[in-house]
Amino acid sequence: MTQITGPSRLTNKWLVLVLLLGIALINYGDRYLLAGLVEPIKADFGVSDGFMGLLMGPAFALLYSLLSIPLARLADKRSRIAILCAGCLVWSGFTILSGLAPSAAWLAVARIGVGVGEAAFQAPAYSLLAAYFAPEQRGRAFAVMTLAVYFGQYLGYRAGPEIAHAASWHAAFYVMGLAGVALAAIAFALIREPQRSDPTPAQPDLLWPLFKTLWRARSFRGLSLGMAFATLSGLSFGMWGPALFARAYALPITEANAAFGLAFGLPGLIGTLVFGVVVDRLVRTRGPQWLLMLAAAAACSATLLLLLVIWAPDVATARMIAIPSGLLGGGWSVGIMAALQYLMPDRVRATGTALALLIINLIGYVTGPLLAGQISDLVAGDPAHALRMGLTIIVPTGFLGAALMLGGARTLMQDRDQLAEGLAA
Repeated sequence: MTQITGPSRLTNKWLVLVLLLGIALINYGDRYLLAGLVEPIKADFGVSDGFMGLLMGPAFALLYSLLSIPLARLADKRSRIAILCAGCLVWSGFTILSGLAPSAAWLAVARIGVGVGEAAFQAPAYSLLAAYFAPEQRGRAFAVMTLAVYFGQYLGYRAGPEIAHAASWHAAFYVMGLAGVALAAIAFALIREPQRSDPTPAQPDLLWPLFKTLWRARSFRGLSLGMAFATLSGLSFGMWGPALFARAYALPITEANAAFGLAFGLPGLIGTLVFGVVVDRLVRTRGPQWLLMLAAAAACSATLLLLLVIWAPDVATARMIAIPSGLLGGGWSVGIMAALQYLMPDRVRATGTALALLIINLIGYVTGPLLAGQISDLVAGDPAHALRMGLTIIVPTGFLGAALMLGGARTLMQDRDQLAEGLAA
């Protein structure tokens, strides 16, 4: 049973959400900071697109994905807020070390450390929010959390390069790391760990049998694999988009980052908020299966529009197409995460979320940016054309993701009841 800490800590769920949003902002801001500084880091260390893809993909995401499982299992038994705040301290420390990097090898090791720390955040954070918010409110709560992606993009694409222009790219990592340390301390001092709605068993569920139980649920397969392939598509574009704008439209890197961030950031933010409100209403009026159905429609449409952006003839056209792309692509992950929390019994919610995220991250984060960079290196020749080809091959995986989400929607309610009964036995 989770212990309740002192009465001086916050119990207001919206204040808890704001603090977790702040930590998530640093979490995503650190990831996109590297994407926003691709060109100056490449110039400084003399590395290729493939190496930068390695830093944005496997160097960060491999241990991040694998360690999320044991840390989530710990979060199902111990204080979720303590675990995620400790993780924030770890990744923020390695972010500072990223700024100290004198070589590409040092930077690669630091990015591995960032991934280790960030493994402690996502599953415990969503489990904590699910404990604070009722099912019919989670769409809005998760939509607010998803705003961190877009504010994080702004930090990485705009604020980071501005700091780099004023000082150096190293300084941008220092600022991001110190902000994370401060937020971790504030959140740990204020957020109260809630009691579990169902007790933690004396003998915890064995991981492999738990995974097999979840995998037999069609909705679990649909939402985890669907989000994995949609993430492979969207994240690859998001990580390489600023470099594409710089190369294809001959823009200075700060201008390219600003153009890309504004083109996708504001529409994505609006789309996320609207999606959160819509899914909460649909859950009340039409049923939770609409979480996945709406996510599938948005992911499919956004993928088609991304392909048009990649081959846009000029920056004005690219920015125009980015508006509906951001609106549609901004919120589909909200539907997936809300459906996942709906599906999971409380006592395995963090672990079940982490198992889904393991699939999502191994396919999306580990392989996406790396494959796009490697294909770009293989095509060679004109850098803009090479990168466009790399993204054109990777981005259509979003269509597969949408189809898988739609398939999982059909059994969501039935699977939830079966998992609750089976895991209670």
